[in-house]
Amino acid sequence: MSEFLRLEALEKRFGALAAVRNVSLTAAAGEIVALLGPSGSGKTTVLRLTAGFEALDSGRILVEGEDVTGLPPERRRFGMVFQHYALFPHMTVGENVAFGLTARGDAGSPAAARKRVAEMLALTGLSGFEDRRVTELSGGQQQRVAVARALAPSPRVLLLDEPLSNLDPALREKTRRELRRAIRRIGITTLFVTHEQEEAFELGDRVAVLNAGRLEQVGTPEELFEKPETRFVATFIGRSSVVPVVWESSGARLPHGPVWPAIPDAAVAEGSDADLVVRPEALEFTARPRPDALPGEVAERRYAGRVAYFRVVTEAAGEIEVLAPPLAARDGDRVFVVPAPGGPVPRVFPRSEKA
Repeated sequence: MSEFLRLEALEKRFGALAAVRNVSLTAAAGEIVALLGPSGSGKTTVLRLTAGFEALDSGRILVEGEDVTGLPPERRRFGMVFQHYALFPHMTVGENVAFGLTARGDAGSPAAARKRVAEMLALTGLSGFEDRRVTELSGGQQQRVAVARALAPSPRVLLLDEPLSNLDPALREKTRRELRRAIRRIGITTLFVTHEQEEAFELGDRVAVLNAGRLEQVGTPEELFEKPETRFVATFIGRSSVVPVVWESSGARLPHGPVWPAIPDAAVAEGSDADLVVRPEALEFTARPRPDALPGEVAERRYAGRVAYFRVVTEAAGEIEVLAPPLAARDGDRVFVVPAPGGPVPRVFPRSEKA
């Protein structure tokens, strides 16, 4: 896919706080890119800089090669959906969607405006809701009205700020699928902010992980889970246990324990203290001791349907988490933990690197 949107070395400070530090990111035409990170990571600031609601200290924003850095928000032709939707309660659904046209002077004739409103409501599954008050709608329906309003003037880029955070879990999952279908149908390049990993993985074609204003890694959900490039990504994405090890040419030597295969960060020197980041999916139980087995005791089992998460306390490695069938062990059982064949390969990072 060809590049459509480019964020180039974005920098933004608020007083002494460096909110965004040298963030560069691209999105292809029609691609959905999630900005994922904890509170304070800079993801919303990146979105507001892209929209033009905040001024850059340095860097550039380009759309189809056009530098829009100096343009005000209304001239960038971006559609924005805010976290709290910003709908007008005194207006009907149709009037709210039409506002997206009139605010930019794109309404045309009344007939043309009504036709466009009807198209956007059909796209978002709200046909027949034109005369409803937004106060009569569910949270998911209000979210779709906000998307329809943002899409009405045919923006070049769609920007979504925590679009599903106000919905309950069941409605959030349903609305997530509907939102992705709507974006896919119109084929619009989209950036959206979320702190929910599941949301980022389901909606995004690629995910950009931010931490303390920096871009840690960009990749598909599979790449982030299977091949994290930093300790932060390895511990922030999915579930993981961090075990102190010594890195050797043969693998990661656990304290007073076996050597396990792992992939080292480039900065890990042989013989140095390091941290092994291992996912529950990378481990399993074995019935008998063997050279690579780590003995321990099950402290807690968390049932999750066909599988369960077992918190195992070991003398050699402290607490580690194992994903296994629910009946594989019970609380208090003595177990042996070993690497699971075919599971995600554990990663090794320098001990000095902070999460």
